[in-house]
Amino acid sequence: QSRSEPKVPGIGCGADGVGVSVRVNAIGSPWCHLDIAACVAAGDGPLSLVIPKVSDAGDLAFVERLLDGVTAAVGRTAPVRVQTLIESAQGLSRVAEIAAAGGRLEGLILGYADLGASLGRAPTTPPQRWLYVQDQVLTAARAHGLRAIDGPYLGTADDAGLRAAAEHARELGYDGKWVIHPAQIATVRETFTAGAEEVAHARAVLAALAEAHRRGAGAVGLDGEMIDEALAVAARRVLARAQ
Repeated sequence: QSRSEPKVPGIGCGADGVGVSVRVNAIGSPWCHLDIAACVAAGDGPLSLVIPKVSDAGDLAFVERLLDGVTAAVGRTAPVRVQTLIESAQGLSRVAEIAAAGGRLEGLILGYADLGASLGRAPTTPPQRWLYVQDQVLTAARAHGLRAIDGPYLGTADDAGLRAAAEHARELGYDGKWVIHPAQIATVRETFTAGAEEVAHARAVLAALAEAHRRGAGAVGLDGEMIDEALAVAARRVLARAQ
């Protein structure tokens, strides 16, 4: 979108305490630096910037330098975090390098529409056909302690398809999923929020393993299942999702 003076209202958390992320224009555009400066100057609340079409770690290094200068200039004290969209063949081929960039980076987002166009893949390609790509992004994120967010489901009137895609992403290990229409919010939130039964089981796993550790054991049986530290990691992730 062309504009010479971007104007952004105060940015922070929404009325319900939900964090706000702002997708700025791509780094190669004439407006990216203006967008970032406007967002940083708009307020001193928590802020997360979504950087689209990142091709390599150098793109994020540019954002880091820009944020260093702008935050110092406006005297901002609240942190600014960065998420990046993986949505090109170049970005996907360097996703491990991008994930290792460090700095303010907190998450990787898989952008299906632009990535599909870059790969020559149809927009209607079902989620399961993206498995190799999904695993690449997820693995890069996990290797560097980042969140992994699945891209949006484009069918705004297909709740069954949306639910299946969200459940697929959750089973793979993704932390969440983008939505492109308000009608999708409830389904995605429900899918990625741990239910009461899942939370109870996670707590039981951690309690059983803690008791085993007190006895000097590294594993323990629970409801016919062998529990060790690997399952404890999964249980902690469930409790984190429930918060």
